[in-house]
Amino acid sequence: MKLIAEPWDVGEGGYQLGNFPPGWTEWNDQYRDTVRRFWKGDEGLIGTMAGVMTGSQHIFGRKGRRPWASINFVTAHDGFTLADLVTYNQKHNEANLEENRDGTDNNNSWNCGVEGPTDDPAIRKLRRQQMRNMLATLLLSQGVPMLLGGDEFGRSQGGNNNAYCLDSEISWLDWEEIDEEGRRLSEFVRRLIRLRHRHIVFHRARFFSGRIIPGTERKDITWIRPDGKEKGTEDWGVHYARCLAFLINGAAGQYHLTAMGQPQPDDTFFVVLNSGDKPAKYLLPEVENGDSWELVLDTARDEPYAKELGLSGGSAYEVKPRSFVLLAERSQAGAAAAAAVRRDQ
Repeated sequence: MKLIAEPWDVGEGGYQLGNFPPGWTEWNDQYRDTVRRFWKGDEGLIGTMAGVMTGSQHIFGRKGRRPWASINFVTAHDGFTLADLVTYNQKHNEANLEENRDGTDNNNSWNCGVEGPTDDPAIRKLRRQQMRNMLATLLLSQGVPMLLGGDEFGRSQGGNNNAYCLDSEISWLDWEEIDEEGRRLSEFVRRLIRLRHRHIVFHRARFFSGRIIPGTERKDITWIRPDGKEKGTEDWGVHYARCLAFLINGAAGQYHLTAMGQPQPDDTFFVVLNSGDKPAKYLLPEVENGDSWELVLDTARDEPYAKELGLSGGSAYEVKPRSFVLLAERSQAGAAAAAAVRRDQ
């Protein structure tokens, strides 16, 4: 049995996020708002973004609660769909016959330059990229991801963010009319889900400690600057920063536990998020557990899972504007095994 709370209600004292007991999970609206604002390009969020991507320990890290207490979501049954989140700045609820007064005005959305549908190829490309950014963030964050049905193929409600009252094409899911863009987005989501399931570092049973793991020279998570060095206290205070990068140590076996409580070492991953409108060059960390870095995912590419092998530690990787990049440490043997898995699929 899963106990899931939507931990807020109207009235004084109605907002109770983080106050449920162990055994409960809770919808995390602070995750939703932070991820939306970050990818919209708001400044001053790298510290908050780091917190919600690592399980919101500042909210749930007490009374013996674990990262899975956080139900992470970017969209839900009310509010904008994912496609509308990147297509509309304002709600368009005229069909509800309440003169567009109903529904929230606090959407934290960005239309990428044009309100509503457009044939402009550059804006359409950016919207697809923004959807991939938020989906990759959702599926690779610590906690429990919640995906709104239809977001996996880019379903739109025409900017209506309060469609509960409508039994029409606005609120239906049309499984028969998924276009090529929708099919490609669905494949992107399927591969993200496989990646999350295959690698326990993306669904840890414990919060990160930030300490050196015995037997290694690395912490379980290290926050990285563009020059490849570890972030210092002063780096977190840069208000205009819109890039976040971190290294997850896969060798921390005793801290990655299966459902049966067994230690499970994993690959080491380097993650970079750039929500700014300019590219950012990052020096890759030195390789500790393999031969080189392999590019796993780059949302700025039309084929986001296109592989790039043999990236050495200390080399520079250009992270395009508004993109999510994931790299993994790979040995020659590990790369061959991964290739075999991909062939089997």
